[in-house]
Amino acid sequence: MEQTIINVKEKIRDVKDFPKQGIVFRDITTAIKDAETMKTIIDYLCEQFKDVKIDYIAGIESRGFIFGMPMAYKMNAGFVPVRKPKKLPAETYSQSYDLEYGTDTIEVHKDAFGEGDNVLIIDDLLATGGTAEAACKLVKKTGANLVGIGFLIELQDLNGRAKLEKETDNIVSMLKY
Repeated sequence: MEQTIINVKEKIRDVKDFPKQGIVFRDITTAIKDAETMKTIIDYLCEQFKDVKIDYIAGIESRGFIFGMPMAYKMNAGFVPVRKPKKLPAETYSQSYDLEYGTDTIEVHKDAFGEGDNVLIIDDLLATGGTAEAACKLVKKTGANLVGIGFLIELQDLNGRAKLEKETDNIVSMLKY
C-alpha cells in the first residue's frame, strides 16, 4: 500500500508561487489524466470506506465531483453535488464559512438526503477545513448521518483535520504533505 501511495504522490505536480507568492499548489491534473493513477485513487478511497454503509456520496464543487462520482458508482451509492451559491435549481440549504480574507458559501438541495441517510463527503484537498466543515453542517441540516470524509490530499500544516474531528472521527486522506 505504501508503494501505491508513493506512486500516486509522484504524479502530483508542485507549482510554486501559485495562486500567489509563497504558495506551493498541489496540481492533481497530472495524476488524474493518467488512467491507472486515477483508478488507483478511486480504488484506494473506496477501500477506506468499504465497511461503512453509504447511501450517498456528497462531492464538494468542483474537484470533489471528480472523485465522488466514480466512487458513488463503484460503491452503489447515489451522488449529490455540493455547490457554490445559485448553481442548484431547487430549494437549498446554505452554509457559510470563513476564508483567509472574507467568507464563502456552499449549498445543497433541501431534498438531497433523507432523514437517517448515510452520507460520505469527498473532496480533493483538505487545507484549513472550512469548506469541508461547511459541507458537514449541510449534511446534518438535512437530517442525514455524516459517516465520513475523504480527501486525496491533506496539507497537515494547516490543521484542517482538527476542525473536522468535531464533525466525525472517520477522516481519510490518501496523501499527506
